[in-house]
Amino acid sequence: MVCFEKCLSVRRWLTFVTGLVECLCFAGIVFGWASLVFVLKMEGYFSSFCQNITEVNITDINVTGVNGTDVLDCGEQDGQFSLIFTVTSVLLNLSTFPTGLVFDWFGTTVKKQMKPFLLKVGNLFGARRSTVITLYNGAFDSSAALFLVIKLLHEVHVSFHISFHFLSACSVIHLLRTLFLMPWNFIPYPLPEHYTYGYKLICGNSNTPNSEQTDRNNEAQNTVNETPPDRTDTESQEKSFRECLLSRCFIFHVLWLSVMMLRHNLFIGTLNPMLQRLTGEEHSLVSHYTTVFGITQLCGLLFAPWNGLIMDRHKGKPRSAARKNTEYEADLRAMVLSLFLTALQCLLFSVCATIPILPLQYMTFILQVLNSSFIYGGHAAFISVAFPVCHFGKLFGLVIALAGLFSLLQYPCFILVDDVLDGDPLYVNIALTLLILFAFIHPFSVYLHCRSLASQEAHRCLIPVCELKSS
Repeated sequence: MVCFEKCLSVRRWLTFVTGLVECLCFAGIVFGWASLVFVLKMEGYFSSFCQNITEVNITDINVTGVNGTDVLDCGEQDGQFSLIFTVTSVLLNLSTFPTGLVFDWFGTTVKKQMKPFLLKVGNLFGARRSTVITLYNGAFDSSAALFLVIKLLHEVHVSFHISFHFLSACSVIHLLRTLFLMPWNFIPYPLPEHYTYGYKLICGNSNTPNSEQTDRNNEAQNTVNETPPDRTDTESQEKSFRECLLSRCFIFHVLWLSVMMLRHNLFIGTLNPMLQRLTGEEHSLVSHYTTVFGITQLCGLLFAPWNGLIMDRHKGKPRSAARKNTEYEADLRAMVLSLFLTALQCLLFSVCATIPILPLQYMTFILQVLNSSFIYGGHAAFISVAFPVCHFGKLFGLVIALAGLFSLLQYPCFILVDDVLDGDPLYVNIALTLLILFAFIHPFSVYLHCRSLASQEAHRCLIPVCELKSS
């Protein structure tokens, strides 16, 4: 039995570590778009859209002639790159809903063959579930640095075609990990005792259940364990998918994610034109700040667990004897601070991005990656806490898909800046900063919901006391 427990522990940690590597190297590389745009411009992509224009300088109204300077205007080239990033990021977000449906219907194996979102692995680690979920999302954010590696290799004359061919060959890792280190069905929460998954564990003569029997047992246990036993009677009655969609928590969560995702996507998609404007199109400075932005993306792996620790902090706190909080209420209450801090970070990030001072962009980059790691980790953790486990994939994907549709506004914003505002994004940035204020509605709403649950629990505790006194 001791050997069996060791085998289980090793397999779970291998699942965790290999999943972390998978997310870090593949999952969110599209968000390193700024580094790739720099390479694509050096390769001359869409350079035919650049036009020579004459910039007129009038120094004296009495001068009969004017001095003209030829300037290369690449606004349309930037527009093409912005359109590509908009379409790519939106399609990435929209794809999460159908893959979420597949996850809820068939389990982790089929879903992982379509997309490496490994958020349910957190269920293998009990009280550290939120920390693991947010760590995976941090790795998702840090994977944006992969395009920085391609940029640095390109600067030492390694063709970016070779880099992408190598990256494509490495994707075979997904299939190997899916076959040997992932469950064939769902990962229940709370985790049953001696839970096993995958192929049969070979460990001496231990009484290890075979994979087929384990999968059948786990499938049966999923229904029993989808709702933690500490939940109240009201919450333990499983909500339908429609009830989840119409709930206040879901609607405000969509709003919370949408406004912040729009701000981040617009910043990433227009980072290269912004740096060109702030540096006076000095190539070396643009390269330097693009490299710094790529390096800061690696910090997502360091920042993300902070959010998970905030959400898991209630696990070690003693419960009140007079009124014992339910597990559901405690999880939701722990989410309030996380949701508020995430909105506050996004507000500070947007303010820094709005101020057109080049050295300030170092702080902007740090706030961007910090906030991004909090956003996606907090989103996954909130969906897993606030709604039934059986709807996790659908709700997780639907929220991101709706936020992705809202992010389509990034391209009209770019056109507005480029064509109407003469390349100056100040007013658009101010409008987006004000829009982020709507994100603060969500944590306030969750706080009020927790207070309502607490009052209901207190009322239920008082009823037996009153009946005892009357008898």
